[in-house]
Amino acid sequence: MGKVPLILLPGTLCDERLWEMVNLSDLADVKVCDVSKADTIEGIAKSVLEKAPDKFALAGLSLGGIVSLEIMRIAPERVIKLALLDTNPNPPQPEQITSWERFMEMANNGQFLDITRNHLLPLLIHPDRRNDEALVSKIIDMAEKVGKEGYINQLKAVMTRSDQRPILATIECPTMILAGREDRVCPVHMSEFLKENIPAASLEIISHSGHLSTLEQPEKVSAAMGKWLSGN
Repeated sequence: MGKVPLILLPGTLCDERLWEMVNLSDLADVKVCDVSKADTIEGIAKSVLEKAPDKFALAGLSLGGIVSLEIMRIAPERVIKLALLDTNPNPPQPEQITSWERFMEMANNGQFLDITRNHLLPLLIHPDRRNDEALVSKIIDMAEKVGKEGYINQLKAVMTRSDQRPILATIECPTMILAGREDRVCPVHMSEFLKENIPAASLEIISHSGHLSTLEQPEKVSAAMGKWLSGN
């Protein structure tokens, strides 16, 4: 049996390194797509679809999960399996928009890398990992690679995104929901909501992990995604 075509979508300020420790090479033909070149969720979703095979499995983390849900809205017939990691289906909240506007102002005022170092990192990873120099360095390096313009595109996209909750009941393909137990950005109750509202969904909670589960607990995520891909 051939490998499954698998599209992986990173989160905000992340690149392909978000997924590099998730080992699925025996099961899947993996392609990681950029989610920083358009400034709407629909625009990002269409750019992914342009690069994707006719039929594929799809997994996204955070912003990548939001884009994945948009793909399920506009081209559900192309997705054979879906995985939503640390994903929020809700529309943006006023306090989030206020924070994002402040971050856009900081980025435009020469403080782009300060955003990740001083504001985002405490929320992104488990408290026990905040002194993990290799992990912290990778997160900062990814943000630097995405860059100011890419980040502003991503902020504009999430600020204007629609309520994705109505999409959930229409998803028919096998779906895995995965969340870090200590995720402060997309708390576990959001993943429980996804599980309850997507008809063919399972839920995996990854212990001792914050928002960036693929970096914090790659072996556990690899095992869960392997089961999802193989149908076991």
